[in-house]
Amino acid sequence: MGNAPPHISTRPPGESTTRVPGPRTPGGRVTAAPPKPRAGRGVALTALCFLVCAALGLQSWTALRATGFDLGIFDQAVRAYAHVELPRSPIKNVHHEFPPGFSLLGDHFTPALALLAPLYWLWDDPRTLILAQAALFAAGVPVVRRIARHAFADATPRAARRAADLGGLVYALGWPLLNASYNGFHEVAFAVPFTLLMLERGLAHRYGATAFWAALLCTAKEDMGLVVGAYGLVLAVRAHRAGHRAGRVTGAVLALAGPLVSALALCWFLPAMGGPEGYYWSYGRLGTDPGDALAHVLTAPWVLLQVAVTPFVKVAMAAWILGTLALLPLGSPTFLLAVPLLAERLLSDNPNHWPVINHYDAFLWPILLTAALETLARLHARGRIRPWAVATVALSSAAAVVLGLNLLVRPDAWRPSPDKRPLATAAALIPDGATVEADNTVAPRLTARTDVVIADGTPRGADWVLLRVNDRTFPFASTDEQRQRIELLLAHGYTKTWQQNGTVLLHRTTPTPIPGEHRPDRNSTPVREAVPDDVGVNLLLR
Repeated sequence: MGNAPPHISTRPPGESTTRVPGPRTPGGRVTAAPPKPRAGRGVALTALCFLVCAALGLQSWTALRATGFDLGIFDQAVRAYAHVELPRSPIKNVHHEFPPGFSLLGDHFTPALALLAPLYWLWDDPRTLILAQAALFAAGVPVVRRIARHAFADATPRAARRAADLGGLVYALGWPLLNASYNGFHEVAFAVPFTLLMLERGLAHRYGATAFWAALLCTAKEDMGLVVGAYGLVLAVRAHRAGHRAGRVTGAVLALAGPLVSALALCWFLPAMGGPEGYYWSYGRLGTDPGDALAHVLTAPWVLLQVAVTPFVKVAMAAWILGTLALLPLGSPTFLLAVPLLAERLLSDNPNHWPVINHYDAFLWPILLTAALETLARLHARGRIRPWAVATVALSSAAAVVLGLNLLVRPDAWRPSPDKRPLATAAALIPDGATVEADNTVAPRLTARTDVVIADGTPRGADWVLLRVNDRTFPFASTDEQRQRIELLLAHGYTKTWQQNGTVLLHRTTPTPIPGEHRPDRNSTPVREAVPDDVGVNLLLR
């Protein structure tokens, strides 16, 4: 890229036609640097991305949509980091029966979360994570604009600016970012900017910085090493064609090191931190474990296609993800980076992986958008860009409206539903420092000042229990189970202190033993709850 001379274009009066000299090619020829777009537009799009993502996250907080799983878990973990401790979450540990003191580093390889700890020294509140995630997403806007400039380096300055504006706008209002914001917080907050910075530095031929951001990306989640490895292959081939020896070496190193980091995280680090072997194995249709799955695929490779297209919602998922960018990502080698992440979901038996309303698509967003911009640049060179650009903006904008933007203009979306509203009132009645079993919906309101876990199928003997009985809440299978829990506790040492519209607050007044009461101990075996039947049957069901 950047090896062709700049095009001559007609510019409006007063607009500079000077292009800053770019880097020299291996033959010594100076190439034209990508033109810089107007800074004001970049600032406006960055602010737009932050405001929209922050608004959706804070709206979820206000409307009690941000729950213990996952905002409460990450809040407890980052707060532990802020106290210079390993990231521990009672919500996660107790519900899934992990032994006391279990670190979330044994659950997922996410050391990047420690970077947020200093923010809790300023404001110890779960909303810190919501705002931090919005800021991290917004930080990607100027990076996407630089990626567009690299992709359109051989186009006219006007075309490059338009590409930067288009890319920045589609990214800023990207439906995957809106979904992630709607759901509170997740480690994808780091994966998005780290991926973009790795890709942009690679396009800029700054290979040392490319390796740096690739290394940081590996700390966002254990499977990001597979993305790094795929990018290493793409980078090595591109650098070879451009005659960049440093790029070939960097690409080869990333191609080997990325998968190695993922393998070490999964096979050594997570078990060393107490993670149970095979806890997240969700590929039973391929085999009972990775070795069995590999043997199955080698002897019957068609099983991959069979699993990937059944149930049909998986096909709908892939069509939605690629279709909202008008299939443009398929035209660039950068799409190879998305293959491991898509395969994880298409081959999974876990219905939570199939819809497009969770945070998973945000991991793909920087990859797919970069690939789309690269494809648009090739179409522009052939004079065929206009219909594809219009389709991309139209489709991605429509998806953004359906999956988030419409909520911002609906007054009812900013208020808790009638069944949830009493939860916040009752939570305020619980004293600081108490042990609490709370409805998953309201758990994040208590993490900063109490020792809270979510109310689930097992009594935990907490001082206070806050639960709804008229509306099903995770992880109960029915409201009948919730009512039975309240009746059980009232018969064994608890007193009803507050009730309103199906929300009940209980206080333990006598130490009467509770049938089935249990807290995880050092010998506990981690468990995974069954996925409800209504999950994964609808692509857009929240």
